[in-house]
Amino acid sequence: MERREVAGLLAYMGRLDPRTMRSDQHELRDQIEQWHELLGEVPLATAYGWDARDAIRAHVLSSPYPILPVDIARKWTKHSSDRLARHTDPTPAADPDDPHAWRAELLGTRHAVAAGQRPPHESRALTSDNPHPDLAARLRAIGSVIPPAIRAELSRYRPARAAREAAAVEGRPDPLSVRCEWCKAPEGEPCRARRTDLDGGARGNARRATPHPSRLDLATAALNRQEYAA
Repeated sequence: MERREVAGLLAYMGRLDPRTMRSDQHELRDQIEQWHELLGEVPLATAYGWDARDAIRAHVLSSPYPILPVDIARKWTKHSSDRLARHTDPTPAADPDDPHAWRAELLGTRHAVAAGQRPPHESRALTSDNPHPDLAARLRAIGSVIPPAIRAELSRYRPARAAREAAAVEGRPDPLSVRCEWCKAPEGEPCRARRTDLDGGARGNARRATPHPSRLDLATAALNRQEYAA
């Protein structure tokens, strides 16, 4: 923050809290120097959610004490830390065989995010329990944290889940919604191909790609009961 920006910020603060105003020119000059010393590395405003005037307004509304420059500096530090916490390093465009260029690009991106010069890369926020408010509209539009095109690509790697999702969409019974009485697989778990040797010992316990027919019958009966109750 430059001296002229500090002077403008002090004028704004004086309008909200007259106790902080300085009428004497020497006191005003000393106040500007003090604030500039503490806020020299703090921007007045950025394009991504920070404005020192908002910090002053919030302090005036919530505290009976006059605001100090350290209050603004601490709010900026917290704001910057929160941005970095939401940031996931994108893959640098630099040659990975050049570790110095690779590291320099990573650090440059992080510095730009922390300084408010660019928004954080928030791919991690899409899968968190509490996504950032900026992503709420996007999640509502997609309807899921996994876009449909990506879900379709993943279906071949997780056929059991894809089959359950297809059954839910088409209104068919979901075998994994009930416990399998044949192999004792619990609800939500795929059936097991349990094999025993001649002595009764277990020889195999591999997952089945398809559920046991008796489990599908149980799921169908449970679905029919739900529809009848509705």
